[in-house]
Amino acid sequence: MAIPKFDEKNIIEALKFIDENGVPDKNKSTQYVFVTEDGKKYPPKYVIAVADHIENGVEIATDGYNAVEAKGYFEARGYKIEIKQEKFELTITAESIVSTDNRFIIDDLGLGDNYEPIDAYFISANKETIRRKRNKSENRISNQSLPRLAFQIYEKQIVSLSDLDKKEFPVCKYNPNQDYVRGIFPSEEAYKQYKNSMEFLTYWRENGPKFIIYSWNVFSTLIFVQECLKRFGNTGDKFILVYRDKTKTENTVAKAVEAEEKKSSQECKNPYSKLLLESKNIIFRGAPGTGKSYLAKQIAADIISNGYTNQYADLTDEQRRQVEFVQFHPSYDYSDFVEGLRPKMNEDGSMGFELQDGIFKSFVDKARSNFEDSQKSKEIREQEVSAKTIMANFFANIEYGDNEYQTIKGSKFSITNVDDKHIYISIPGNETADKLSLNIAEVRKMLESGMEFNKVSDITNFFGKQFATQSYSYDFALFKAIKEAGSDGIKASVAPEELKKYIFIIDEINRGEISKIFGELFFSIDPGYRGKSGEVATQYSNMHANPDEKFYIPENVYIIGTMNDIDRSVDSFDFAMRRRFRFIEIKADDTQDMLESLENEELKNDAVNRMDKLNAEILKVDDLNENYQIGASYFLKLKTLSFDDLWTDYLHPLLQDYVRGLYDEEGIMKRFARAYGYQALGEGDADEATEN
Repeated sequence: MAIPKFDEKNIIEALKFIDENGVPDKNKSTQYVFVTEDGKKYPPKYVIAVADHIENGVEIATDGYNAVEAKGYFEARGYKIEIKQEKFELTITAESIVSTDNRFIIDDLGLGDNYEPIDAYFISANKETIRRKRNKSENRISNQSLPRLAFQIYEKQIVSLSDLDKKEFPVCKYNPNQDYVRGIFPSEEAYKQYKNSMEFLTYWRENGPKFIIYSWNVFSTLIFVQECLKRFGNTGDKFILVYRDKTKTENTVAKAVEAEEKKSSQECKNPYSKLLLESKNIIFRGAPGTGKSYLAKQIAADIISNGYTNQYADLTDEQRRQVEFVQFHPSYDYSDFVEGLRPKMNEDGSMGFELQDGIFKSFVDKARSNFEDSQKSKEIREQEVSAKTIMANFFANIEYGDNEYQTIKGSKFSITNVDDKHIYISIPGNETADKLSLNIAEVRKMLESGMEFNKVSDITNFFGKQFATQSYSYDFALFKAIKEAGSDGIKASVAPEELKKYIFIIDEINRGEISKIFGELFFSIDPGYRGKSGEVATQYSNMHANPDEKFYIPENVYIIGTMNDIDRSVDSFDFAMRRRFRFIEIKADDTQDMLESLENEELKNDAVNRMDKLNAEILKVDDLNENYQIGASYFLKLKTLSFDDLWTDYLHPLLQDYVRGLYDEEGIMKRFARAYGYQALGEGDADEATEN
């Protein structure tokens, strides 16, 4: 169900109702908190339920929508919503399992899917606290920490159990209608004969065989732990599990991205596509001409089209906007890639500077917009699209410089221009500044909220500012003018936004000065810190319209880099960047399928034969290796060149550079020419004379 219909005054009345009557325990929020300007806190779902009751006369009930929908509803209207950081403590004794979380039910352990462990420890009868002694690769805390701690404490007693007792040992029972999951097994094979699944934990004994038991969510082994206390514990012994709610990012968003990547991985045809989807960032390394850039574009087309094509040229215009290509070089810098100041001609003819996004930041903003829109409800998307349509209609039907507007205090102004980020206005009567640029996003957010703004202070409160800025007076006047012009009630109908994948290709990634180009984005591009967990303030954030806004790379962005192994700049490639990319070697014969584009079959076979023989000869030179072999892209030049021209104008100069300074340089080059099949004029006669 959708959020019910009511207006602004109903929300205010609902808050007053809650102040007077309180919140029933069953309706108290466990995840999000609605915060008013004076700091009062309310459960968002219950506020909606009461507002619905006041406006529509229905019973106060919160079961028609979820917490995330309630949060999104209020945030879209400018209200402040906070994540409630509450943790719960579950105590396990031989007699009982009790939690401070009133939602916990021992007969519904499946609820554990919704929670994340924070801590797990044991308190003995004599008040000694014991924590898990972790193996080197073991997480500090996970769903398996509690049962592993029980194994650690009672290992000797469990070892001494008979085979039958181990086989019948109770581990989990999700609800009264299910049978117990039982068994402590000596191996994965034995466990899978009982239950063929990957839902298990392994306890590695220090001296002896391992133990395997069933384990899934944070609650799935509570019965096992309690059974250990019943059989082996002393009176007063207890285990403590501390846990919290999973956040939206950990739960809903992560599942959506994982499902989309799994679907794409199944549909994509190129095996390298799966590697990119798994790793987020990959670099193709290898010899020059092995088609690394060609392969990168093939992968992009394969993923974007969900396996329909591997040819970039076959993508639609819309799909091509999901791919960006850039080539690094020694003078490339942060302002080209992320953001920087660029010259700008002012309206009066003078020169100035303005902050402009670089190619990567612009691309990420597109992906981020898609990612965030894909998580929004249909209602919120319709409000946003309606607001954009109303604004577009308004600016299309005015005469720049002619239409006049007026602030509350009587200052008259006109709109001189509009672009993607700003509304430029002229204020003839203002002695200090007769021109001003307004943030177009602020006006759009006001329209999207569906709220009524009756005074400038309403805008100040809406944006959470302590003091109003000069621009808010003009924002208020424009908001009123746009609302009035769009008063016929434009209501957009939109389909849910599909989560798309965006692929950024960096050719010759090692030729740029990486630390200078990426700056603070080293952190954000790490696959483990995609999304808001990796947000950073950029170097020019103090010049942004909202200085507090952070930059992050969403989960639907994938990066492909290419580099030549023999390029001298490889030695200086930043080690911090190496750690954030998966390096995949592309050998000369890995991309020979490129030569299928040579229409003549005989020409293609001859090219493959010469390429293989030349590369085999290169490997015979002691100081050369696979990184010096010749890639298939060189042989694509045969579409316009002869084999001899390809040798003299391309391959010979390259190979000459490779062998310069080596012993018997001339002899090596002759062997290369012979393997390739090139014969210089008169060379054949000389060879025959030598043989005779």
